[in-house]
Amino acid sequence: MAKQPHLLVEDGDLNDIALVPGDPGRVDRIAAQCDEATTVARNREYKVVNATYEGRDLTICSTGIGSPSAAIAIEELHAVGVETVIRVGTTGALQSDIEIGDMVVATGAAKDEGTTERYESETVPAVPDYAVLSALVEAAEANGESVHVGPIATDDAFYAETDEYVAAWEAAGLLAVEMEAAALFSLARRKGMAAGAICTVDGNLVEGTQKGETDDEELPEKAKNNVERAIALALETAASL
Repeated sequence: MAKQPHLLVEDGDLNDIALVPGDPGRVDRIAAQCDEATTVARNREYKVVNATYEGRDLTICSTGIGSPSAAIAIEELHAVGVETVIRVGTTGALQSDIEIGDMVVATGAAKDEGTTERYESETVPAVPDYAVLSALVEAAEANGESVHVGPIATDDAFYAETDEYVAAWEAAGLLAVEMEAAALFSLARRKGMAAGAICTVDGNLVEGTQKGETDDEELPEKAKNNVERAIALALETAASL
């Protein structure tokens, strides 16, 4: 098999389970919590690292921003034998009681994006694998961490999330909005893969805050600190699967 054109990996290069943050920089943050790590490939928004955590071999692969680039990553990870993917991301809260730095485990994702409609009808649900979802919640409980568990929205247009969109999402009881989970869940299901997602809240759209608005950096300090906790939970989950 030739190398995949974007991830630049081929069959046998990677492990059967992958943690998939959006940000390539977060690949390094995840690797830093592992026992050992080796960079496999680096191209565009994709950085791929093999690592070991508590004796469990795993892969870490960034997906970039948005469903189109996430879909490419999932397609190519599947092509080289990856069987399970866990998103470790950030998200904007859609309920007033969810604070910056809180963690959300998604039970499903509304398809407010255009990628999945190229694969299937919008009436087909974008949901995680139950075993991965359960393992994420169990890891949080075992580590004394509090997580919000429920449905989220996946959106394509960060700067077009109007008050009307936010109000509709809030009224629907969606917990948060991000840009990759619907594609991750949908493609994983179609490919026979298992998928899940844990995201750290970096702003609250109901309260009028977005990432970058309260700090000179992309993430507020509390969110940056709690991303490390979400990474730890994702790694514990990977080790248990």
